[in-house]
Amino acid sequence: MLTLMKKIIFFLLGFLILTQTRGQNGNITMKKVKRTETEWAKKLDPQQYQVLRQCGTEPPFTGKYWHNEKDGNYYCAACGALLFTSDTKYDSGSGWPSFYAPANNKNIIEVRDTSHGMERIEIRCARCGSHLGHLFPDGPRPTGSRYCVNSLSLDFKESPKKEKEK
Repeated sequence: MLTLMKKIIFFLLGFLILTQTRGQNGNITMKKVKRTETEWAKKLDPQQYQVLRQCGTEPPFTGKYWHNEKDGNYYCAACGALLFTSDTKYDSGSGWPSFYAPANNKNIIEVRDTSHGMERIEIRCARCGSHLGHLFPDGPRPTGSRYCVNSLSLDFKESPKKEKEK
């Protein structure tokens, strides 16, 4: 059993070393994921590709996470970067998963978006550049922000359930 635990620990440490690098200031930064559009099209299903790589939007109230109330973390469906936690998720009434803050501000890129005759802020994954959704200034406290995200842009991993003490 101890040998198995050692293998798991070494695997996790190796994974962290391979997926993160140190920046010039010594802080850990995410390693960027670069693929051709052909490679993305092979990796993602057609709906995910349309949203993540072509800046599409899924219809409201149709995504698998818009009403998810489980505890856990939300990752980029394209590259696996941690984007949001259930602690900051709330029901905005918009029909898309909404969060008032990212898990780490460094994992989200904000880009000015003037498409469709509107001025908005697009949010993208900092690791792979995939489209996630949009940021609006009408969220709850403490930030006042609403990160409105397509379910197709996310993978959810539920937190392990805590055992009740006897």
